[in-house]
Amino acid sequence: MGDMVVTCRKCGAKNRVSAAKQHLGPKCGKCKAALDLSGAQLGAAEVSDANFDSFLASTDQVVMLDFFSPTCGPCRGMMPVVESLADRFRGRAVVAKIDSTVNLAAASRCAIRGVPAFLFFRNGREVDRITGAVPEKTLAEKLDSLS
Repeated sequence: MGDMVVTCRKCGAKNRVSAAKQHLGPKCGKCKAALDLSGAQLGAAEVSDANFDSFLASTDQVVMLDFFSPTCGPCRGMMPVVESLADRFRGRAVVAKIDSTVNLAAASRCAIRGVPAFLFFRNGREVDRITGAVPEKTLAEKLDSLS
């Protein structure tokens, strides 16, 4: 997804929150109170070669990173599942996606041989992976077991 406007419950100011930074605990630009993102549907964060390392280092939560291709049928079928998991696990895990056709360095570094590929990271290190289109329940159970 992209950016979302979230209203601060303390002062009423409207704040733009980027999906890529939702896991950093956004604060109101006016009163500096923590923004409540419950109910907000920001979806999965988008990662690129440029921010791959900093993204993984920026959180102490488990990260599920979806390597996908926009021309891949199974990848397109998994997109709603990934977006749903991002909203469902917000605050407990970070769900992100990366286009493997554009971000070749990250795909190569992670030895991606087929898509969709779901890599799970803890403290910046890969702890598990699931390759192929799988039911949402499988990914949710993996996130539950790691978070």
